Amino acid sequence: MGIVLNQSFKNTIITYIGFGIGAINTLYLYPVFLGATFYGLTNYITSAANVIMPLFAIGMQNTLVKFYSQYQTDEEKSRFLSFTVLFPLLLIIPLLLIGLVFYDEIIFFVSKKNAIVKSYIWLIPFIGLCMAYFEIFYAWLRVNMHSVFGNFIKEVGLRLFSLFLLIGVYYDWLSVEGFVYATAVLYFLAFLVTMLYAFSIQKPTFQFTIPVNTKDILIYTFYIILSGSVANLLLDGDKMILNQYMQIENIAFYSVATYIALVISVPSRAMHQIVYPITAKLMHENKHDELNQLYKKTSINLQIVGGFVMLCIFVNINQLYELVPKEYSGGIAVVFMIGLSKYFDLILGNNNAIIFNTKYYRMVLYLGLMLVVLTVVLNMIFIPIFGIFGSAFATLLSITLYSLAKLLFVVKKLNLYPFTKETISSMLLTFALFLVFYFWEFPFFQLISIALKSILVTILYVYLNYRFNISPDINKVIDNILRKIGIKI
Repeated sequence: MGIVLNQSFKNTIITYIGFGIGAINTLYLYPVFLGATFYGLTNYITSAANVIMPLFAIGMQNTLVKFYSQYQTDEEKSRFLSFTVLFPLLLIIPLLLIGLVFYDEIIFFVSKKNAIVKSYIWLIPFIGLCMAYFEIFYAWLRVNMHSVFGNFIKEVGLRLFSLFLLIGVYYDWLSVEGFVYATAVLYFLAFLVTMLYAFSIQKPTFQFTIPVNTKDILIYTFYIILSGSVANLLLDGDKMILNQYMQIENIAFYSVATYIALVISVPSRAMHQIVYPITAKLMHENKHDELNQLYKKTSINLQIVGGFVMLCIFVNINQLYELVPKEYSGGIAVVFMIGLSKYFDLILGNNNAIIFNTKYYRMVLYLGLMLVVLTVVLNMIFIPIFGIFGSAFATLLSITLYSLAKLLFVVKKLNLYPFTKETISSMLLTFALFLVFYFWEFPFFQLISIALKSILVTILYVYLNYRFNISPDINKVIDNILRKIGIKI
């Protein structure tokens, strides 16, 4: 097994383990042990830190990965590594000074609805700084083919130690206020450990010199800063806006719902890692018909897999919410809204990979900036009227419009189209099974009911998709599995 395949496999396992731990924390430990106020506060602080992180990192984590392999000598590589670590300080220091100058104004703005935020505001830049340098040193490890350690810290380590801190709160070893500060310390330790490990892999020799291709680096970095800011604003910006209009407990309710809904997008990660290089190769070789076929295959395959995950979540959502405190039940509608937005994004297949590998790659960034503006405006309109449901509806509406814009762009500019008649068949099948199972409840303990319903959904969903041959690729995988276990259909 090659190093790339080996590390990809390990990273996939680590990601799913981390997601499982995160699910325990998000769905049970945070709501029960912290309570809605401090859960919302913790989530607001980390979300705000994540939004400002791209500015602190100045896109150096992506720049490092893109340009590192272009340097031939150890001296050039060392100079470049020094540049990626030291250059962000040119923006970090002025940003922190601006924050100090306008400290009172910032405090007034972010705490006018929730006064509790005032005492913890300084944790936002601190955690953002730790996140930024963690990403830089994680990239340092990735270019040296040591990605597993950083991925473990990011996906498992942070969540696992958060679990330990939550247990500490339960046994009164730690106060809920102390948990917020301990979370900041946790991000600092993650950055520190990753930095030391990166130094052990490649010892640094810091020098205040700039690389020979600085102009290309700065141009690329500028677009990466914008791109990273757009992505993080879309991920966590709604929680920051909620803080301006609603009591902070609502961020906790919203966070539980969005975490559940985000599971729908998880299957796309593995496929995109495989599809991106294939897409680039087909476009480079100008194989339009094969690219169009790949576009259709990725669309229907992601639709089936993502649709299955969405279906399992939707039909079990009532039982799932019985496991968390009752005040969180208002988030059920949010799960549907955010879940549908992720589903719409899935069915576009490798749309982003296609756009990124054309001369129009900047268009994704421009569309993303438009999406951020639209999302903020819609949140400001709908949150005061509908609360957290309004924020979810704003996300659904803006992401749907964004997805349609990308789809129309690829169709018009490149004459590629992802949908077939199987797209409609898959939607109808998913909707029909939802109607069958959503209103059918088992009179058992919630976890047993969820397990039983999920098993029935899985059997019917897989069988019907196989029977109607909605995806020949998935049917081949099923045939291979059945052949290995000696079952014939």
